[in-house]
Amino acid sequence: MIPNLAQIFLIGFYEEREFALYVSSISKELKVPVRYLKEDKPHGSAGGLYYFRNLITEELPSHIFLLNCDVCCNFPLPEMLVAHRRYGGMGTLLVIKVSAESANQFGELVADPVTKELLHYTEKPETFVSDLINCGVYVFTPEIFSAIQDVSLNREDRATLPHFSSFEALQLATRSLPTDFVRLDQDILSPLAGKKKLYTYETMDFWEQIKTPAMSLKCSALYLAQFQYTTAHLLASRDGTKNATIVGDVYIHPSAKVHSTAKIGPNVSISANVRVAAGARLISCIILDDVEIKENAVVMHAIVGWKSSIGKWSRVQVIQKIGEESSIQVISLELTHSFDLFPKIIS
Repeated sequence: MIPNLAQIFLIGFYEEREFALYVSSISKELKVPVRYLKEDKPHGSAGGLYYFRNLITEELPSHIFLLNCDVCCNFPLPEMLVAHRRYGGMGTLLVIKVSAESANQFGELVADPVTKELLHYTEKPETFVSDLINCGVYVFTPEIFSAIQDVSLNREDRATLPHFSSFEALQLATRSLPTDFVRLDQDILSPLAGKKKLYTYETMDFWEQIKTPAMSLKCSALYLAQFQYTTAHLLASRDGTKNATIVGDVYIHPSAKVHSTAKIGPNVSISANVRVAAGARLISCIILDDVEIKENAVVMHAIVGWKSSIGKWSRVQVIQKIGEESSIQVISLELTHSFDLFPKIIS
């Protein structure tokens, strides 16, 4: 936990009511005020932060953490904060080394090996720059708001110029953007690299980007494995004396009811108010709230949506075709018969 954490804000485009229960629940769990902020229009990854600057700074924070929503890692925020204070810059990025073949899928960067200063940053380059990439986790001082404001003001100034240089001609795409649309990577990180404003903190732990449903299952497995070392009490007991048979890492919400003859795991997460009947078998799946899995049903490599029902003797299983990327099933319906499914999504 971050020391002296004052507030948590979630910024997005969805309606506030869709997050109401989650915000209330997580606020009670963390004992920190949590609030959802809905953007009126796209402002960009940095512009959205600036748009809500008055709310974000009302407690006069000394530092601000910014976390992308599609990131899976152990979030070493306290360690980042210590390093950030030592560097003395405006911001610190969490970074990780990846294979040279996959680096161009992310923001590549060059950092000073001694001072850790960010020297160069480019988003998804066509040619290889570095195997060090941006993880999408940051800590900033409130100075970040001035940097975002400068981008908007400079864009306004360029828009009023009757003539512009050849260099500015290369920036036509940027010039056409609204003045309040500011991207963190291209508009903040790239221009400020090498100016002793930004620094890096490298993680040696796991990191993944969640871009597909299949990645959700992979990330769930990573977190369940981490629980062994951080919060082992959250994992289901494997003693087999009075509960279901547990294989590997499994999380079962306290309100869920799982029959003693069911077999669960590995890599299974069972959410609130789920009912798992006798003889059911669950492998590598996420079962969301209020799902009913009836007698002798089998669910493998799937995400079962809220309030769904899997009927007796039903089977949900992906059959992987040779040469295809890994896939899963996303179920949000009542399933009453066997399904041996080729990779696709049901919704």
